[in-house]
Amino acid sequence: MKVLVDTNVLIDALAGREPYFEYADAILRMSAENKIEGYMAAHSIPNMFYILRKDLSVDERKEVLLNLCDILSVEGIDSEKIMASLKNRSFTDFEDCLQEQCAVAIQADYIITRNIKDFANAKVKAVEPEMFINMMDQLEKGQNNESGQI
Repeated sequence: MKVLVDTNVLIDALAGREPYFEYADAILRMSAENKIEGYMAAHSIPNMFYILRKDLSVDERKEVLLNLCDILSVEGIDSEKIMASLKNRSFTDFEDCLQEQCAVAIQADYIITRNIKDFANAKVKAVEPEMFINMMDQLEKGQNNESGQI
């Protein structure tokens, strides 16, 4: 399963934001363990670098983001995605539209975000982190039942 993880979920994991940390961290672990193919949009990186400045030094932010790049693949932003996002009238938030463009480009199954209302018109289904984890748990239970495991 291929997913694009929205910036807000990534910050939840990196900054330990409660009550969201548990599910955000679980999603990153799933990607690190190759249970899912996790991606982030390239523009999430400078956004996180800026947002995390309150909590981490420059060197710490670089290290954290380098580690994140080892866990998630990065989908680039190019002029085609920017132009498509600028022309898209179904999104009011330009950054969310760029997230969607990246999700479409990688043929993601889901966009994982805490802001699903802004993705109501997205071509890729948006789900909240808790919902995604619950779906994955159900899939895993179903696979275990099919193989005769309890």
